[in-house]
Amino acid sequence: MRNNQEVNILEERKQFILFKDNVGCSGNGIKCDSDSVSGAVSQRACVYCGARVVLNPITDAYHIVHGPIGCSSYTWDIRGSLSSGSDVYRNSFCTDLRETDIIFGGEKRLTAAIEELATKQMAKLIFVYATCIVGVIGDDVEAVCREMSKKYGIRVIPVKSPGFSGNKSTGYKMACNAIMELISPYRSENKIEGVNILGDFNLAGEMWIIKNYLKKIGVKVVSTFTGDASYKNMIEAPKATLNIVQCAGSSVYLANQMEEQFGIPFIKVSFFGVEDTSSSLVRIAEALKNESAKRKAIAFCEEESKKLEGFLDTYRMNLQGKKAAIYVGGGFKAISLIRQFAFMGMETVVVGTQTGKQDDYEMIELLVGEDAVILDDANPAELETFMKEKGADILVGGVKERPLAYKLGVAFCDHNHERKHALAGFEGVYNFTKEINQSINNPVWQYINDAKYRELGEEEFYEDKSTTAS
Repeated sequence: MRNNQEVNILEERKQFILFKDNVGCSGNGIKCDSDSVSGAVSQRACVYCGARVVLNPITDAYHIVHGPIGCSSYTWDIRGSLSSGSDVYRNSFCTDLRETDIIFGGEKRLTAAIEELATKQMAKLIFVYATCIVGVIGDDVEAVCREMSKKYGIRVIPVKSPGFSGNKSTGYKMACNAIMELISPYRSENKIEGVNILGDFNLAGEMWIIKNYLKKIGVKVVSTFTGDASYKNMIEAPKATLNIVQCAGSSVYLANQMEEQFGIPFIKVSFFGVEDTSSSLVRIAEALKNESAKRKAIAFCEEESKKLEGFLDTYRMNLQGKKAAIYVGGGFKAISLIRQFAFMGMETVVVGTQTGKQDDYEMIELLVGEDAVILDDANPAELETFMKEKGADILVGGVKERPLAYKLGVAFCDHNHERKHALAGFEGVYNFTKEINQSINNPVWQYINDAKYRELGEEEFYEDKSTTAS
């Protein structure tokens, strides 16, 4: 079957795809962490997108998009980030560059925009995103930001994010550089025994769930990046004794910089699924060398896991033997999802990420079963090909993948930025398991099969199902 389907894959893309069989993975490893192949219609977003998704949840920050109005459409409403304080971050501001600005330069527009926020909105923190057109015409955004910072006594921080200058991962780095510019003046020798949470954006309140767990085991949270973060909260970050990194793709770069400049070590964690949540809480206590917190973490996780046993057993009967396809942003999230599906008795047959690194894919290879397909920076044609070939029952992805799944008559679960219900922690296990069950076992799929049966006839219908499952 694979030989027939490979005609749909661009020659240049084959090195970004691994086929696992009973002797391991073909080739010498997957190619990753590089620019998208031209013509592949990549699902990966641009530099500006990567920078914006990291910085946008800072609740009291003002964001100025220096570019055409179209870029500013990428704003708060595509993320489920919640705030316990200010809701300024739900607004977006744009210089709305036009043809004359492209010819004569847009620095005057940018200056006027910053002055308006500084005087009318009393902004204390402003991020200015330099988009593609600014990279072409050469506006000196840094100079304007320096001048305005000095004039109004506020922090105006440039974010170098022309979309054509790299990919989404590059945007993550630009956002991390902006964060370091914000917090570097506040380095301190007075340390607080506590952690910074990096790479969680408080989607559907997940940061609050994690902070509550840490409070229960006696671990103080000093600062968060960037879910439910504030200017005042973020500048406390250099005082922490440990960084915990939830979204490795967006925040390992920041963690490395903070370790180098502030001497704060970091560990990677995940709060998706019972296994990863339990392991992460214990490892945090161990990294802090806090024996009391470790004992509390073990007791808390055992208690919460026991509460879930009957619930999971009930749903496991409905999900046993089902096949899952995964396409998410970061490798660490994909790893957690594979473990969650295995916990449910499901098999992951297709798995891909937009920004996974080599060590992520090595772990994925170890976790998936025989005959699984692993993809880096996949495009819709590849996802369609392998979901049909492997007979996937559900696709876990983001909003861009939803239409593809429904077009193929496959169930879908949104595990990206747009969701409105928490999937992290033990609470998230309840929500995730219910959603997977409701999606896969929804009666609509039987209606689709019945309609297809009537359209194709008995012989063609069973031939099609046999081909898809082979």
